Amino acid sequence: MKEVKKIGFWGYPKPEIIEETKAKYPNAEWIDLDIDFSAPKTNILPDAYCKIIRNIIDNSLNIKPDLILAPIGKDKCDSGWFASKVLSDIGFEVKTTIFEDLKKLREVKICKSKMSLYDKIQTITAGIVDNVLFDEKYEHAEIPEDNNSSNPLFTPGFWGVPPNDLSILKLFPDTTHVYGWTRCVEAGCPADLDLEMYVNPNVPTVFYAQAFCSKSQLAKYLADKYNGLYIDIDDYSTTSVKAKIEAFLRLS
Repeated sequence: MKEVKKIGFWGYPKPEIIEETKAKYPNAEWIDLDIDFSAPKTNILPDAYCKIIRNIIDNSLNIKPDLILAPIGKDKCDSGWFASKVLSDIGFEVKTTIFEDLKKLREVKICKSKMSLYDKIQTITAGIVDNVLFDEKYEHAEIPEDNNSSNPLFTPGFWGVPPNDLSILKLFPDTTHVYGWTRCVEAGCPADLDLEMYVNPNVPTVFYAQAFCSKSQLAKYLADKYNGLYIDIDDYSTTSVKAKIEAFLRLS
């Protein structure tokens, strides 16, 4: 049997395949290839391309995982599918997965909890492999998903995928609710488009998309529909984008 020390993955691989792989290689290190590890930039992708997919390619060539779990269905995107073919063609062992089940695996709790937005999203993404994180009982109180006389706290929203530049998450208060694909991940149904498009119209929401990502279509449409703020970021956020977010939250 081939020795597997490092397992790379992106998105949300099918849970059954995650568990099978963990059982087969119990001592392997798991690496989320979506994350920006400042890997040397390769010339495989065009300059104008999604930074998350660039992370996947650059991290793979730099970290050299022994096995890659690659979501390629509606639970990720066509670019993830293309990346799986490119990495396979280069010589990596790539196992593709499609996780398009619409049945929710768990109740949404973290997205509605009173913890920092940064910690919410870090906990949700870490829980993809360590699903115990989804099941823990958090001491953080659930924040009412509305802004009315019965809710004394200001509740904004963040819609989207985990951003490449995680620093923008620190601009939001701990009462922020999480919507979009990240909420679908906590619920255990990353391909549920109806849940991904769900937003409480009474919650002022920032709709985030990575530049050159097809989800920007949803982000812009929903921002217009719900009078939210649409932002897209290529790599790292500029001070002007951060100022827009801060002004939107302050004026809301």
